[in-house]
Amino acid sequence: MPKIPGVPHQQAVRALQRAGFRVLREGKHIVMSDGTRILTIPRANPVNAFTMGGIVRDAGLTVEQFRALL
Repeated sequence: MPKIPGVPHQQAVRALQRAGFRVLREGKHIVMSDGTRILTIPRANPVNAFTMGGIVRDAGLTVEQFRALL
C-alpha cells in the first residue's frame, strides 16, 4: 500500500473535490462520493500515511495524480 505522509484532512478533502468527489456528510469523519465510490476521511492532522494511501487507492487515483491535485 502506498504511503502519503503529512496531509491534513482539509487539504485531502479539497484535492478529492478537484478529482470530482463531493462531501456527503461531516462528523468525526468526512464522507465523500463521486457517484460510484464512497470515501471516508478521518478528521486528523495529518491523516495517517497508510490511511491516506488507502483513501487515494480507493478513489481510483495514483499517488502522483493525488499529489498533483494537492
